[in-house]
Amino acid sequence: MDSIRSRTGVPVEVMDLHFQGKPGLIASYLIRHQNGVMVVESGPGSTIGGLELELSRRGLSPGDVTHVLLTHIHLDHAGAAGWLASHGAHVYVHPNGAPHLVEPEKLLQSAARIYGDAMEALWGDFYPVPEAQVTALDDGDEIAAGGVAVVALDTPGHAEHHLAYVLDDICFTGDVGGVRMQHSGVVIPPMPPPELSPDRWRRSLEHIEAYEPEYLAPTHFGLFLDPPEHLAALRRGLQAVEQWAEEGVPQSEDVPDLQARYAAWLQEWAAEQGLDPGDWPRHEAINPSWMSALGLRRLWKQRHS
Repeated sequence: MDSIRSRTGVPVEVMDLHFQGKPGLIASYLIRHQNGVMVVESGPGSTIGGLELELSRRGLSPGDVTHVLLTHIHLDHAGAAGWLASHGAHVYVHPNGAPHLVEPEKLLQSAARIYGDAMEALWGDFYPVPEAQVTALDDGDEIAAGGVAVVALDTPGHAEHHLAYVLDDICFTGDVGGVRMQHSGVVIPPMPPPELSPDRWRRSLEHIEAYEPEYLAPTHFGLFLDPPEHLAALRRGLQAVEQWAEEGVPQSEDVPDLQARYAAWLQEWAAEQGLDPGDWPRHEAINPSWMSALGLRRLWKQRHS
């Protein structure tokens, strides 16, 4: 499904940014209003070309983007926000993420320690956003433009600085809604360091459910029409990875051993849930198990320190 209309008739379109040349990994959502368009998620700097192409296919230019709504500032979600701001867009983000958009040096240094030489190829350029073009959002804040209103939800768990957005009966879930390939019912929670909190994550899912969405729109990837089943699958995933961490982290000899053990277990678990084997490399491309292993290791240490 590439497009949908909300309960009040607002058109929403999925823009596939073709991350690393592959379809179905990173979505940017286009919301049309009377004075232009909003986008939910800018995608990374490495997919600016894909974003520009998707806009052009719809008869739009970057200058038509008036609002950029970021779920959080991880590079696959927010990397191109500064580029859109340079064309006039205003950027909305969690208060804890706002300073890193204006001065991204620490964010980029942290990412470089993780990705090393692959940093540029994966994420491209990350341009700062002028402070005057950044608005920090609290829970329940409304973003209104051209007859369209979107509500921000504070939804920590995957990251402390995470927001989801509700437009009528559609919820854009970022990463707190998990990672799910199109035509699959398997939902895998992305667990990167350093801010994991499964307990807060579950409360965030309850917060989303309170709005009774008819559709979920995770960034990875696409529109789904089965919120109860999707969120139930995500809860099973959270419980499973937590249980694995309790045993798997202390049994691992070192970090490479931990990462190999978790990758093997997660692939087997996902297959048991019904994941098509062909979808596993796609999950690894956008939700790498080696990074989630690091997040689970940090979580285990916090709990057992």
